[in-house]
Amino acid sequence: MGRDGKVVTMSHETPAQDRPLTTALAEAAATAGHAPSVHNTQPWRWRVLPDALELRTAPDRQLAATDPEGRLVAISCGTALHHARLALAAEGWTAVVERLPDPTQPDLLARLTGLTRSGAAPDAMRMVQCMQVRHTDRRPVSDEPIPDAALDEIDRAATREGVNLQILDDTQKVQLASAAQQAAAVEAGSPELREELAYWTSRAGTGTGLPPEVLPEEAPQTTVPGRDFGRPGSLPVSPGHDRAAIYAILWGTEDEPDSWLRAGEGLSAAWLTATRLGVSLVPLSGVVEVDGTRQALRHMLSDLGFPYLSMRLGIADPTHAGPPHTPRLPTEQVVDTSAVRDQRS
Repeated sequence: MGRDGKVVTMSHETPAQDRPLTTALAEAAATAGHAPSVHNTQPWRWRVLPDALELRTAPDRQLAATDPEGRLVAISCGTALHHARLALAAEGWTAVVERLPDPTQPDLLARLTGLTRSGAAPDAMRMVQCMQVRHTDRRPVSDEPIPDAALDEIDRAATREGVNLQILDDTQKVQLASAAQQAAAVEAGSPELREELAYWTSRAGTGTGLPPEVLPEEAPQTTVPGRDFGRPGSLPVSPGHDRAAIYAILWGTEDEPDSWLRAGEGLSAAWLTATRLGVSLVPLSGVVEVDGTRQALRHMLSDLGFPYLSMRLGIADPTHAGPPHTPRLPTEQVVDTSAVRDQRS
């Protein structure tokens, strides 16, 4: 579906099987622009080659104060990588994914190569439609519980990408709320972090950042406090409370750049699956941005792995329309087709 609620498919005048591979690669990179990213920074750049698609970081859109090690950049880029993979599958292409293929180029996160025809995948086509309607709704969810079957399906989607989803019990929810409060206090006390947040919430007209209309006009009543963006938005908030919400931690057994990238792929898979099932998903990255609270989350995992992100899941309040989509950069600013410009039709 598109933003007007109408179903959108990746149809073209030229049948997919007759179009050049480079066209499919460029369109997959463009479709990946729908991917979520921390503060809507869209910290990725794509390069289309004759037989491959490269994903690189965009250092100018990294959160230098919030994310000095690049965890959130890699997670954000991982969501874009998963989106591109699905877009190719929807067009009938299967790709080999090379993650961090060149140690001498740390900004080169992945390469999609070895592309072969496999026939359009219906599941991938549905997911591409979900990309176009997925959004972040930071308001309280309804009192309707998430069906167990839906929660299991979201969990399996993340697991297929090599990451785990730990559903928190009531005691752990309280611990997560405490960690979120501690992280917020640390960030509120840092002028550099406050300045960075102010920058990304005042980017109207740039194609990036968080405009007022996607930020709550007042702090929502939620079990785990959301991020204080330092300024009120214009999104109306109902007086409800998210008592039926489920909180979870996305985690894995490694804490390295390639595992952060996979975490993003897992987040994308879980989020798109949630969207298809009518479940609202809100990532809560604040607790992993501060060393102390990230360690607190690791203890909640019994020190068996490393937390990449926490999240809230729930059924959105049906009496309120969803918030608008965040803006996106023009395709030409994130997709470089100069190496194949003469090969595309």
